[in-house]
Amino acid sequence: MTPKSLEICFTPASFDAHADSEAVVVVIDVLRATSSICTAFANGAREIIPVATVEEAMEMKSRGYLLAAERDGYVLDFADFGNSPFNFTPEKVKGKSVAYSTTNGTGIMKRASECHDVVIGSWLNMSALCRWIEGQGRKVVIVCAGWKKRFSLEDAVCAGALAEKLLETGRFTTICDSVHAATDLWSVARGDLLGYMEKAAQRSRLRDKGLDDCIPYCHTVDMTDVIPVLRNGKLVAI
Repeated sequence: MTPKSLEICFTPASFDAHADSEAVVVVIDVLRATSSICTAFANGAREIIPVATVEEAMEMKSRGYLLAAERDGYVLDFADFGNSPFNFTPEKVKGKSVAYSTTNGTGIMKRASECHDVVIGSWLNMSALCRWIEGQGRKVVIVCAGWKKRFSLEDAVCAGALAEKLLETGRFTTICDSVHAATDLWSVARGDLLGYMEKAAQRSRLRDKGLDDCIPYCHTVDMTDVIPVLRNGKLVAI
């Protein structure tokens, strides 16, 4: 089999340069959207509906959906809960449809929906995701959600770890400088991942808001085998 192309897009601002209708797009938002989505499905959520704007989130709430929504780390005043993975407990989400809106992650999920597949990546489902991607036989674009269209260290390191695992299969190849940069970052961070994340701006933002209790959890490798995939505008687990 001819190796497929692998690219990394460090921010949604540059996604159009990487977009490909035949590609598998992996969205990574370690702190906290994609970690929370994987947790929700591990705890039995039926589906998650990503919405990009506050107005869409308000509409989904008015239609009776359970709503998880935040902006800049703060829970929207009309939402049921916010963006910590610890909110997505079995008691709250098992068997439920959850509308979900965040500062960075959910917008790019909708933008990428014209590609062949959109899947959710995190440390929590890293190995299962790699196995699934390997079996698709398609070009892969890993998109870091970043912070308000800016580069984020935690997403880039996670993207580098996933890229390394994919390249090691021999089924992928790259001439993308972002892949080389991300795998180099991962090689530096891998010896003390949480220690390295002390440098991340989002780590400081969460600390300042008292929301940093989930950071060790969000960097737990292979907590689950769930692979959330976007189907007709809704995330479902496969």
